[in-house]
Formats: sequence, C-alpha cells, structure tokens
Amino acid sequence: MSSLTEARVSEVRGFNRFYTKVIGALQAGMLDSPYSLTEVRVLFELAQGEFMETGELRGLLDLDAGYLSRLLTRFEADGLVARERSASDARKQLVRLTPAGAEVFAALDRRSAEEIGRLLSGLAEEDQERLVSSMAAIRALLGEGPAREPYVIRPPRTGDLGWVVYRHGVLYGAEYGWGTDFERLVSRIVGDLDFSRDAGWIAEVDGERAGCVFFVRQDETTAKLRMLLVEPSARGLGLGRRLVEECLRHARAEGCKRIVLWTRDCLASARRIYEAAGFELDSEEMGMENGIEVIEQMWSRDL
Repeated sequence: MSSLTEARVSEVRGFNRFYTKVIGALQAGMLDSPYSLTEVRVLFELAQGEFMETGELRGLLDLDAGYLSRLLTRFEADGLVARERSASDARKQLVRLTPAGAEVFAALDRRSAEEIGRLLSGLAEEDQERLVSSMAAIRALLGEGPAREPYVIRPPRTGDLGWVVYRHGVLYGAEYGWGTDFERLVSRIVGDLDFSRDAGWIAEVDGERAGCVFFVRQDETTAKLRMLLVEPSARGLGLGRRLVEECLRHARAEGCKRIVLWTRDCLASARRIYEAAGFELDSEEMGMENGIEVIEQMWSRDL
C-alpha cells in the first residue's frame, strides 16, 4: 500500500470514527428506546410495506439468519411483529409490523427526524447545503446511486444573481445565437428584483448550480414566473418541472390568483413544462433578437 493510499485509508477511518460518535451522541440509547441500531433498522424496513419475506430482510440488511430469528422472536414477544408462512411457498416465512409495532416505529422515526433537525439547526444555511450535498456525493460514489431527486432547491445566496445573468447569456447565446442585448435584458430583470415581495430558487446538483426560477409580484393578485433555466448537464432530471412547481406553490401561498410568463416558441422543452403545469397560451407576436426572428409568447394560468 502506497503512502498516499495509507493516508486516504486513515482519513476514511477517521471520518468513520467521527461520524459514529456524532450519531451516537444524537441517538444515545437509540432514541431513548430499548432497541439497538440494528433492531430499529429492521423496524424501518418492515414499515416500508405490508409484508416482507424473512430471507429478503436478511439479505437486505446482511444479517445472520440465527441473529435475525432471535431478533424477530423478541419483537414478537413485545407485540411488534407477526409472522406467518407464505401461502405460495410454505418454506418461506413472512413478517409484518403489528399496529403496535407501527406505532413504536412512528415514534422512533419522529424522534430521529427531530434529532437530525437539531443537528442541522446549529449550522448556517450554506453549511447545511454543503453537508447534504457532500453526503449525497458519498452515497453516489460508494455505489448507492443518486437519490430519487438528485438535487437541492434553495433560496438565492450572495453571488447567485450574477451567475443567473452569466448563464443566461452563455447558454442562450450558444444554443440560439442571442447576443449581449439579451444578456442585458436578463441583467435588468435581475436588477429589478425586490426580495421583500419577490422570490427565487436556485437548484444545485452535486453542490454546483444547475438551474433557477423566479417569482415576481405584478400586483396584489398576479405574479410572473421569470428566468427559468436548467443547465444542459442537469436536463432530464425533472429539475425544470420542480422549479416551476416551487414557484406555483409560493404564488398560491402568497395569495395570488393568477400567474403569467413570457417565453419564445423555440424554447420547446420549457413550453412542455409550462403546458404540463397548466399554463395556456394567451398571445404571440413576431420579434427580433440579435438579428434573429423569434416568436414572443405570453402564457398564463389561474391558481
């Protein structure tokens, strides 16, 4: 083993000891319950469905058959699980949580979420995002693959607005030939944002900015969705849809009755997202951008 590899091994082992200590501090006595970490993990897996075959449970958690049998016997004695033979194969045993078991798990799950919430509350918003992104990277690198939603959506921070203008200029210049006039237009829109009434969201993938959208208040009952953008590297993840959903959710929460947007007919992917979200085309007219003919469109939907 090279000295560099030894150093990396030492660093990973040090992290393992550190994180085990953190989790131990958070979960002293495993959330003040009489159950071990492994036992709570078994309850978690059983809570995900109605029945589970014991062989599947053993393989999922990499448990010794004898140990799992003793563990389930204890749970059965406590009234937390019920076991029965499979109707299709008598050699297989099925196990499920009882109502009492489901209640015990729900209480443990709630306590766990509260403990993690307290841990995160001690960190600044930016550090929370770094922590979550780093954890996602560890899971992906060690084989779990990306989560169902492999991105984070957060409010804008210092430096994000400059990125919004820059990426609009670069992407739309490269993909559609729009020039600096379009970049200046985006810059003016960003400059007019007033976060005492407006709002925005930045999407991150693996800790890097990958998209954005903004809610701009028009009047007491109307809002405008502006500057939806998704980086090419992040397309196909459902990110544009989620950003639009976030904007609509916020508009409803703010009491808006209607939301509008401006786009161009060549932005086909964006238009599909808008249509799926319930927007309808109100009007269109010819326009020019950097000497290129475009069709300007106004869309809207009621909330």
